[in-house]
Amino acid sequence: HEFKQKHNEWIELAKPTLDSSIATQLLEMPEMASMEIENCHKVRNEMRSALNALLKDDGLLVIPTIANPPPKLGAKEILSEDYLTRSFTLMSVASMSGCCQVAVPLGFQDKCPVSVSFIARHGGDRFLLDTIQTLYASLQEQADIAGKSKLSTNVVSDETTAEFAKEKGNQAFKDKQWQRAIGFYTEAIKLNGKSATYYSNRSAAYLELGSFLQAEADCTKAIDLDKKNVKAYLRRGTAREMLGYYKEAIEDFRHALVLEPTNKRAAISADRLKKLFQ
Repeated sequence: HEFKQKHNEWIELAKPTLDSSIATQLLEMPEMASMEIENCHKVRNEMRSALNALLKDDGLLVIPTIANPPPKLGAKEILSEDYLTRSFTLMSVASMSGCCQVAVPLGFQDKCPVSVSFIARHGGDRFLLDTIQTLYASLQEQADIAGKSKLSTNVVSDETTAEFAKEKGNQAFKDKQWQRAIGFYTEAIKLNGKSATYYSNRSAAYLELGSFLQAEADCTKAIDLDKKNVKAYLRRGTAREMLGYYKEAIEDFRHALVLEPTNKRAAISADRLKKLFQ
């Protein structure tokens, strides 16, 4: 109704080539009474309020883009009422609520294109686009893993969700929201406790809060998982220095230098502590 009200005059003048399904709907759409239009607006407002309450400022709803396998190009089923009803159960969520949605292609399954959709609150367009840009490489990587391995759907899903939580933690860290960052990193660790990066990142947030014992413990766990994690050695060295464990701190900074000889931070920290105890 809104499309027709806003663009009908242009359509009649320009006579553009419209998709057949859209043209059919415009031609066959009956006139709507003002009461019907008002009811539609009420539904939209209720959906918008519900989704905004669910997603808040930094949440995303992740759903399949379409509820069924995609049809072949030019297939007549696209115009069937049954197909449209099933398809729009998911496709209409964003448009009916006024929320924003991005569909990300993830490859093919049984020669059919597959995509996943991300929906953010009404007005959250910039947040949604920034998040998708950050996650895109990880989504493609996980899609490749799912396509080439025999991992269960749950394993892939947990790893993908963990990576998403990590990225949200990184954003919170950049915004200097240390406690929120810790919460996101903790969520990532619960989903995938075998990632040294998650522990190392959480230790950085603990350092900002002055929680040096927690930072040291996280770095130790990260090093256990990845003996070459330079950042974990640097952060554990910093935590140990603040705790007064100077000898152990020097060892951590030196170990970081062995792994990365050009690391200025490790060199400066090691030299500073060495001079203090000469």
